[in-house]
Amino acid sequence: MAEPLRVLVVDDEAPARSKLRRLLASDPRFTLAGEAADGAAAVAQVQALHPDLLILDIQMPGLTGFEVLEALEPPLPQVIFSTAFDRFALEAFEAAAVDYLLKPYDAARFAKA
Repeated sequence: MAEPLRVLVVDDEAPARSKLRRLLASDPRFTLAGEAADGAAAVAQVQALHPDLLILDIQMPGLTGFEVLEALEPPLPQVIFSTAFDRFALEAFEAAAVDYLLKPYDAARFAKA
């Protein structure tokens, strides 16, 4: 069995981070590497932890999810955007997103992503 993907969860809303922690804990493909509640903390965490996957909100205090990606040096982790706004989907895929989770999503949609 392959090593689980190390995931960094980035969302400014505590309930959203809590939901992602639960979903990740129930799936052996993943291990939680860390969390961040804003864009600046996300950049620092990615630089420190080198996660395989970033589950990234778009609208956050400080830097947006897109600005977080712009601030990072390659190689970038894979990215799944998790947001309540469908209007950013095209931009997300142009930024090489693996998937786009539109809140509220359920466990089945998360597993598919």
